[in-house]
Amino acid sequence: MSQTRQRIVEATVALHGSVGPAATTIAAIADLGKVTRLTVYRHFPDETALFSACSAHWMSQQQPPDPAAWAQIGDPAARLRAGLADLYRFYRAGAGMLALVYRDFAALPEAHQQRLREHDDHGCQILAAPFPGDPGQRRLTGAAIGHAASFWTWHSLCIGQGLTNQEAVEVMTGAVLTVTRRTRHSAGRQIPATEPG
Repeated sequence: MSQTRQRIVEATVALHGSVGPAATTIAAIADLGKVTRLTVYRHFPDETALFSACSAHWMSQQQPPDPAAWAQIGDPAARLRAGLADLYRFYRAGAGMLALVYRDFAALPEAHQQRLREHDDHGCQILAAPFPGDPGQRRLTGAAIGHAASFWTWHSLCIGQGLTNQEAVEVMTGAVLTVTRRTRHSAGRQIPATEPG
């Protein structure tokens, strides 16, 4: 039973990493795992159970980011650099699977969509926490950090533009720090009556 279940899980991981979750069918899983469709359903009665087992198996082979370690860094810029470096390392190591999972996000079981959102939001909150500012400033800083921490931002810079992870970290850290400096500067000056806005 355990060997059969493992074959099903491994087949699902292989298909998610090749055609993506949206195109992965029970028939294809059964065919690749050399079992019947009924056997797949016997082990995994719904897609949430199957996706949970698939995700757990894939993640067990990865070194996931460690937001708790970032939180130990008090300096905002240093925390941001460390966090982005950790995220970008993870993105590069799992790029093939992650690109398909994020591409097919809407096809994931709702529980996994929520879990992925919460995981991404949690990391961004930790990166944004040490930055000062009023609510308006923090909203802009949070948006910049959310963009910097996105898988698709990493993908654009490193896969699309050919940057190294370290180069991408420096580009996005610089962008976030520019936003925080500008928002603090704008908040602290009087806008002349003749200036637009």
